[in-house]
Amino acid sequence: MKDLHIFDFDRPITQDLIPDEFNNPFGLHVPEIGRIAAVQFQDYIRAESPSWDYDFETRPGKMFGVLVVQVDEQTYGYLGAVSGQLSKSSPCLQLSPSVFDESLNNHFFNKEMSELTLLCNEINKCRDQQLLSVLKDNRKLKSQSIQQRIFQYTSFQNIRGEVKNVIQIFKDSQSGNPPAAAGECGAPKLIQSAITHRLAPIAIAEFWWGNSLNTEDRQHKQYYPACKSKCRPILEFLLDDDTIYASANPTLAQGKS
Repeated sequence: MKDLHIFDFDRPITQDLIPDEFNNPFGLHVPEIGRIAAVQFQDYIRAESPSWDYDFETRPGKMFGVLVVQVDEQTYGYLGAVSGQLSKSSPCLQLSPSVFDESLNNHFFNKEMSELTLLCNEINKCRDQQLLSVLKDNRKLKSQSIQQRIFQYTSFQNIRGEVKNVIQIFKDSQSGNPPAAAGECGAPKLIQSAITHRLAPIAIAEFWWGNSLNTEDRQHKQYYPACKSKCRPILEFLLDDDTIYASANPTLAQGKS
C-alpha cells in the first residue's frame, strides 16, 4: 500500500467486532470497532503531536477521524486523518493526505500563495487608507481566485469509478458554490483514500481533539458526525448515495443542500 499508511490494531480483531454494514458518516452511531480505532489513534496523537508544530495547548483544537478498513480477507486496520492541515513545516506522513495535489499545474498553488503573502505584507505596511482599501480588495479577489483553482484541481473518485472535481460535485448536488476548504475534512480524505487503494470501508468515527471552539460546540475526544455544508455533497458522491444525510437527519434534510 505505497503512499498510504495503514495503522495496525494493538489487539486481535474478531469477527464479532465487524459490523454488518458501514455506519452512516452523518449519524451519531459509532460501532465498537470504530471506537477501538479512535481510542488507539488518540494515543498516537498524544505521542506524536509535539512534533507536528501545532500547539494544541494554546490553539483551537481540530477534528480527527479514523476509518476502519479490511486489508485482506481476514486482516483489518485503520486510516487516520485530520480535517484541514496541521503544519507544512512538519507534515505527518502517516495521516491520510489531502485530495488536492499541490504539485499540479506546475505547482501553481505555491506560486499563488507567495504572491498572496507579498500582498499581505503590503497591507501590513500601508498607512494610506485609500490604498489600503484597494489592497484589501485585491487580497480578497486573490484569495477567492486561489480557492476556485483549488476546487477545480481537487478531484474525487467515487465507488463506481466516476471522477468529479469539487465544483462539479457541488453543482450537480444543487448545493451551489462550495464553501471554503470543501474537500479538506477528515471523512472525505479517509473514504477517498480507501477507494483509491481498494480497501473496503468497515466503520468511520470522527472526534474533536484539543481546545473547544469559541461557541463551545466541540468537546475534547467527543464524537461528531460529518458536517453538512462541506461534506454532504462530497460524501454522497463518494458513496454514490444521495440519501445518507437525509436518513441520518430526516427533520433537517431539505432538498440536496
